[in-house]
Amino acid sequence: MSGTGTGTAGTTGTGITLHAAAPGWSLDADVVVVGSGVAGLTVALRCAAAGERVTVVTKARLDDGSTRWAQGGIAAALGEGDTPEQHQADTLVAGAGLCDEEAVRILVTEGPDAVRRLIATGAQFDTAPGTGEILLTREGGHHRRRIAHAGGDATGAEISRALIDAVRAAGIEFIENALVLDLLTDAAGRTAGVTLHVMGEGQRDGVGAVRAKAVVLATGGMGQVFSATTNPAVSTGDGVALALRAGAEVSDLEFVQFHPTVLFLGPDAEGQQPLVSEAVRGEGAYLVDADGVRFMQGQHELAELAPRDIVAKGIMRRMREQGTEHMYLDGRHFGAQMWEHRFPTILAACRANGVDPVTELIPVAPAAHYASGGVRTDLRGRTTVPGLYACGEVACTGVHGANRLASNSLLEGLVFAERIAEDITAHAEAAPGEPVIPDPSRLPLLSYETRYEIQRVMTRGAGVLRSADSLKEAATALERIHDQAAEELERDGKTAEPCVETWEASNLSLVARVLVAAALRREETRGCHWREDRPDRDDAAWRRHLVVRLTPERTLAVHTTETEQF
Repeated sequence: MSGTGTGTAGTTGTGITLHAAAPGWSLDADVVVVGSGVAGLTVALRCAAAGERVTVVTKARLDDGSTRWAQGGIAAALGEGDTPEQHQADTLVAGAGLCDEEAVRILVTEGPDAVRRLIATGAQFDTAPGTGEILLTREGGHHRRRIAHAGGDATGAEISRALIDAVRAAGIEFIENALVLDLLTDAAGRTAGVTLHVMGEGQRDGVGAVRAKAVVLATGGMGQVFSATTNPAVSTGDGVALALRAGAEVSDLEFVQFHPTVLFLGPDAEGQQPLVSEAVRGEGAYLVDADGVRFMQGQHELAELAPRDIVAKGIMRRMREQGTEHMYLDGRHFGAQMWEHRFPTILAACRANGVDPVTELIPVAPAAHYASGGVRTDLRGRTTVPGLYACGEVACTGVHGANRLASNSLLEGLVFAERIAEDITAHAEAAPGEPVIPDPSRLPLLSYETRYEIQRVMTRGAGVLRSADSLKEAATALERIHDQAAEELERDGKTAEPCVETWEASNLSLVARVLVAAALRREETRGCHWREDRPDRDDAAWRRHLVVRLTPERTLAVHTTETEQF
């Protein structure tokens, strides 16, 4: 879908929605943005500046998205001697043959100016005393220092602060504590808004609707599909699930990046885990085993700074060889001052969990971190449903391929958000027709408890290490969970009580089934998809993308692209 066409051909809705009450309130806007990270707020600001009426809907508070948790920084060719071409080369290598080259070219060439506009919006990056030049660090897969950071290791928090301040100053309407449910479409299949549920009491509470000609999904990731993740609790794949129910295509969902260095809190730790940023290794920390051996040396030319999939695999191999549950990160040579000034957030998180990086080794293990795949878009962020856009982690633009390059995520959100806003404001679309209300949903709601069952199934069968057997077991377990609820709905007309917890569990179930189906279909090892039974990369058969959509019969239709181009 690179660059040509409307991004709307051949799409029909599924008629499938979540069980929910009819909307009890509604409001009108030109554009509704779902999500309040770097992608969503950038779209909102650009559209509002062009005169569009914008409403931002966010699941918790404005500052509770994944952007706030980004430690390392934002990658762009800003340093002396660096070029977009060098940034592109590193991105393509990390993506393991599946990046869309035109999407990457756009990312790296438009990226530097997009970062400068972010600074003009109010984001304050760390600068060198005296010169005021932006300080740049290095992370895995980068051959140059090109990562701009803020507050040492609090880049996401600073970007979030600046964008939220700008949104408030612009008077953009926002609705907090609102879980988006489903897309509204008119009789022609064009986007007409969203339904949502506002938690708490106020002028708008319960199920309502925001009617709009354009909907931008910027809902972040789906890390909560696994037991242990760096993602916040709100990352339950809501945007991908909504898009699937709306008939949109999703792609590359099998490529889940497991961050190599997540603070190990014990074998039974669940939920959001503290991240130990790649920038720690970028500044010179070493990965070692219990004997102090730097096991990444000799495995890759960049050793600890190899792309994330390679480092995660190196850690897992060493853990298997030695029968241990974690490896160690050694940053003791940094000294107290560097830890306190460069990595204050990580230092505090480690100390809060009983580890002092100044004097001790940090126990680390891989955990689910980032979805390289998502809702399939063209180079303007358009999905296969007219009027529906996607941006940031929820989207699959083709930039990341089989494995995201470190710190490209904030940049992708920024660059493609600007392109979406430009597309929306450049076309004077007619207002959509009246939303078509589908028949009562045939998709069962799952009980709140199934969330944990799904997480355990996915961690066991579709985690860092996968095989045909493990994936088949996961697929069977997920189908059993779904079928039991479906049978009860068909037989008795009963389903779980509609509420945030059951909607989230149902979203997790849907994205988990798609992820496992894609991982089972891709019979090779590539990037962050590691098949133990298919250990080699197979370019002849698999240098292409898997594309999945949900059918009105509630089955998954899967096809492949002809080439690696998106």
